[in-house]
Amino acid sequence: MTEFDLIRRYFTRATPGALLGVGDDAALLRASAGSVLAVSSDMLVSGTHFFPDAEPFLLGHKTLAVNLSDMAAMGAQPRWATLAIALPSVNNAGADDAWLEKFSAGFFSLAQRYGVELVGGDTTRGPLNLCVTIMGEVPQGGALLRSGAQAGDEIWVSGYLGDAALALAHLQGRIALSESDLDICAQALHRPQPRVELGLALRGIASSAIDISDGLLADLGHILEASRMGAQIDLVKLPASRPVAGYLGQQTGIQCVLAGGDDYELCFTAHPARHAEVSGIAAKLKLPLTNIGTIVARQGCIVFDAAGNPLKLERAGYEHFR
Repeated sequence: MTEFDLIRRYFTRATPGALLGVGDDAALLRASAGSVLAVSSDMLVSGTHFFPDAEPFLLGHKTLAVNLSDMAAMGAQPRWATLAIALPSVNNAGADDAWLEKFSAGFFSLAQRYGVELVGGDTTRGPLNLCVTIMGEVPQGGALLRSGAQAGDEIWVSGYLGDAALALAHLQGRIALSESDLDICAQALHRPQPRVELGLALRGIASSAIDISDGLLADLGHILEASRMGAQIDLVKLPASRPVAGYLGQQTGIQCVLAGGDDYELCFTAHPARHAEVSGIAAKLKLPLTNIGTIVARQGCIVFDAAGNPLKLERAGYEHFR
C-alpha cells in the first residue's frame, strides 16, 4: 500500500464545507462573513502522550478531541482539520490495515459529531506521531482570550478534575484502583469529551478561558500571566468524581485535581453578575460548572485547604521539557 493508497482508503471523506479538500497541494477554505479563523496545532507522540499499545479507535478519538478542546477554549466553532501522521510501518504489526481502520473510525466519529472536515495533511514512516492542525470560526471580536480576567471575577471549571491523572497513576503502578473506579477514570484519560458547546455558550459571558491540558494550576497560570492578575482557589470546592474524592486526603489526589493534566475541561472566569447565566448554561448543557475561587489584583495563585491554610504543592502541572 502506497502513501496515497493509505490516504485515499482511510483519510479521504467528502468536504462540502471546503472549496477544495484532500487531493491537491493545499486545501482552499472560505470563512463565513463576519468571522475570523481560529487555528491551533497539537501533537501526540507515542510513549509521551499515549502508551504505544493504545487502542486505536480511542486514540483516533483523542487525537481530534484534544484539538477540539482548543477550539472550545476560544469559543470557536470547529470547521476543518489537517492530520500529519508518522507510522512505524504499513501492513505490519505497528500500523496494519486493522489499526488504520480503527484509528480513522475513532477520528471521523468525533469529527462527524462536531462537523469537522479533514481537508489535508501528510503521512510518513517513523515513530508513531500524530499532529492535527484544527481551524474554526469565531465572530470578529468575539473570541474568548486568556487576557481578559479582572479582579473580582469568579473562577469556574467544567466537569470533574483529576480522573485522567488518577487513571494514569494506576497504569503506571503508583496506586491501585478497583476495576469500577478504573473504568470511570480511564474514560477521561482515553476518551476525553471536548467542551465545544460550552465554549460557544460562553461567548460574551466569560472574561477569559483556557482548556485544562497540563493541569489546573498550570493552565490557570496562563490566564493569570496574560491578564496580569492573581487567584485564590479553595481546594474543597474543586469538583472531583467519587474515585478521585477518595484520594483527596492524600498528596496523590491533591496533585491529580490541581496539577494532573489531561482533563480537557474548560477553566474560565466571569464577573459575579454573570453567575446566574453561567448556572443557566450548566443546566442547559447538563454539565457541572463549579465556581472554585476568585481573581485577585495581586500576582500569584494561592490554594487554600479546608482549614484555610495555603497548600504547598510538588508541581503546578505537566511540563514537556522537564
